[in-house]
Amino acid sequence: MALTDQLDIVIPTIRNLDFLEQWRPFFQPYHLIIVQDGDPAKNIKVPAGFDYELHNRNDVDRALGDKAWCISYKDSACRCFGFLVSKKRYVLTIDDDCFVAKNPKNEDINALEQHTQNLLSPSTPYFFNTLYDPYREGADFVRGYPFSLREGVPTAISHGLWLNIPDYDAPTQMVKPLERNTRYVDAVMTIPKGTLFPMCGMNLAFDRFLIGPAMYFGLMGEGQPIGRYDDMWAGWCSKVRWVCQLGYHSGVHTAVSLPVWQTYAA
Repeated sequence: MALTDQLDIVIPTIRNLDFLEQWRPFFQPYHLIIVQDGDPAKNIKVPAGFDYELHNRNDVDRALGDKAWCISYKDSACRCFGFLVSKKRYVLTIDDDCFVAKNPKNEDINALEQHTQNLLSPSTPYFFNTLYDPYREGADFVRGYPFSLREGVPTAISHGLWLNIPDYDAPTQMVKPLERNTRYVDAVMTIPKGTLFPMCGMNLAFDRFLIGPAMYFGLMGEGQPIGRYDDMWAGWCSKVRWVCQLGYHSGVHTAVSLPVWQTYAA
């Protein structure tokens, strides 16, 4: 279910993108929008064979002029500039310290494929189906699920998860510095209507036509008083507007999706 002509991959970074070698089998057919944070004079190396455009702070200033302040500086929320310049309907954004995870059979997990499946499948935010994703092969709506709700609604966000490093807040990380997430769950769920969630931008896909400016990561980084809330802000704004899917397969509503392998970047 490839969307090569309809999806851009947005990557915020301050370093060489060697991590793309792991993702080559899945990402190479797609166009990459790389948003370089920090010093624009630094040379960012991208592995050969990828179709990409590279933007730095100078490009942000040229494009937005006196409005350039709305793109975070020295923070991964600079990825919003990639959302802005993309002309595709769908966007996948991933951090440069996320690698291809393995399922229990030691097979590579194609997180991008699951994201696209989620975005092209309906969500079920108004009534919970106890077989998880009813549109997945081998599943359906269970007895008692209202027939009037079985068409579902469009999915605007596919929220991928992660293995290894948990996305904890700072106090929890201090208490549990060695804790790792090793439990793989193969399931897709819709986050119900009226329920907020802490969205994470490290493994995320969305429909630009549906969600639009609500997918704006709050200002962080240099000159900003608050940290580590940018993606959560976008999630709250998006969730109020739409509904989401959630899961280890990635998931208007939000779906939860498949994981990547998260590391701490140096």
